[in-house]
Amino acid sequence: MLQNTETAAALTGYTPTEEDLRSLEEWFAAYDGLASSPTPENIERMADMAVFPLNLVTDGSDGGGRTAQWDRQRYTGTMNAVMGGGGEEEVRFESARTPFFLSPCLVVVFTDSVMTTAGGDEHRMRYADVLVRRGGVWRFQTMIQGGWAEMMEERRD
Repeated sequence: MLQNTETAAALTGYTPTEEDLRSLEEWFAAYDGLASSPTPENIERMADMAVFPLNLVTDGSDGGGRTAQWDRQRYTGTMNAVMGGGGEEEVRFESARTPFFLSPCLVVVFTDSVMTTAGGDEHRMRYADVLVRRGGVWRFQTMIQGGWAEMMEERRD
């Protein structure tokens, strides 16, 4: 669900069209659908929705910021490890997203999400993504979320 689009437009100076909003919402619905059943095949399909190298921005327990660039192999390896990758457990996402369109083909999307596992465990997340549209197709290029520095440093695929 996209929200606060009028406020975001006032801040960025670009008012997204109905097609901009529809296409972005469809992109996230497709991505969330794949993430809800994180099989290795679906994680590969999630990678198809990215532009590589993928930029990552996070921070660590030491309070310092971190950045990295991942290739496709690093992305799929890490996502398989973090999300289970076996697809044994379905997860459900409820997300509220606020898109800040900088132009018709550049958008920064802030997301507040609750991920619920099949066992009923809830995980609240807040993150941002930078997406670019090429040839009418959205792709994510930058993932921003606090607290992942140690995972970025430990995981070396």
